[in-house]
Amino acid sequence: MNVVFISPNFPHNYYHFCASLRKYGVTVLGIGEDDFYALRPELAHSLNWYYRVWDMHNLDEMRHACSFFTGKFGQINWMDSLNEYWLENEALLRSEFQIPGVSSDQVCAMRRKSEMKKIFEQAGVAYAKGRVAYTVKEALELAEETGFPIVVKPDGGVGAAHTYRLNTRQEVENFYANKPDMAFIAEEFVEGRMLTFDGLTDLAGNISFCASLHYDRGVMEVVNGGTDLYYYTTRVIAKDVEDAGRRIVKAYGLKGRFFHLEFFRKPDGKLVAVEANIRPPGGMSLDLYNYSCDFDIYDLWARMVVGHEASSFKYERKYFCCYISRKNGKHYRFSHEQVLERWGSMMPFHGKLPELFRPVMGDYSYVVRSVNERDVLEAAAFIQRYV
Repeated sequence: MNVVFISPNFPHNYYHFCASLRKYGVTVLGIGEDDFYALRPELAHSLNWYYRVWDMHNLDEMRHACSFFTGKFGQINWMDSLNEYWLENEALLRSEFQIPGVSSDQVCAMRRKSEMKKIFEQAGVAYAKGRVAYTVKEALELAEETGFPIVVKPDGGVGAAHTYRLNTRQEVENFYANKPDMAFIAEEFVEGRMLTFDGLTDLAGNISFCASLHYDRGVMEVVNGGTDLYYYTTRVIAKDVEDAGRRIVKAYGLKGRFFHLEFFRKPDGKLVAVEANIRPPGGMSLDLYNYSCDFDIYDLWARMVVGHEASSFKYERKYFCCYISRKNGKHYRFSHEQVLERWGSMMPFHGKLPELFRPVMGDYSYVVRSVNERDVLEAAAFIQRYV
């Protein structure tokens, strides 16, 4: 079996996917911009071949890489990056090289936030009201319907980049006078706590693994406010979250795909869908799931790709597992050494993440796990306490 993995060295933990594929005898073929000798050894040893391109945005270069692989190894059986950023280019290459998986006509509903709302509607799930607003007038019309504040974000954007809360008419006018040259969606501002329904579907579309993350605040606030972040896996998924999540997965018809569905729990307890990301959750979230269940989600994905039966896969959410960040320049009450002395026995990981992640994920990261939710929340409060 020949699998092409696009950008296997980013994010930093995705080399585990390639290593897991290689373990099952797959011919693993990487495409990326970095020099082969700059790849971490574990990744380099997992690849049967690495084709360096100068620009992964250049479809001709990507085509040449796939043509080379086809000529040398035969038909490509699977292609992925597990990264939303490359979803459209992957789909084009799949169509051209007759590779199974997400096609170009399916990508729009997975990338465009305005199209996600149609899926939420189809699934019968409550969602944040909004629509693409090309002008100040259209954004203000939305504000008249929902009231201020409103949120604006790129309709086809990835993550929380260029996502802003606008509180007044003047802020709306200022934003549109200086906004980047791309389509923006305007949405009602939903007050509440963010939580997710995440998982992986098998080749038949059945959910073989699912879990949920609870956040202390939205990513928009973290990026724009420079605040600390913590979030954690829960041992029991709320019934309404799982019900809504499963309906959205079914409406998408996902087969052999990760999903990361974002919701807000409003103060009145109601659940509102915000975004559907057809990819793994970002940062260290996959590792949190491994720590919380004592299993290997990278291996589960590889087993799915090679066609192993997933219905027999069993797992248990043994721990609450919390990711806790700190940012440089802030004055914390407790030193790094004091943090390790107090919580080190509950820490499967602590360290720095790649620089690109740090505006959201923090400059230094701690992971704490416990069978008790109170423990991880106390750890977060202790680690992020200011002087």
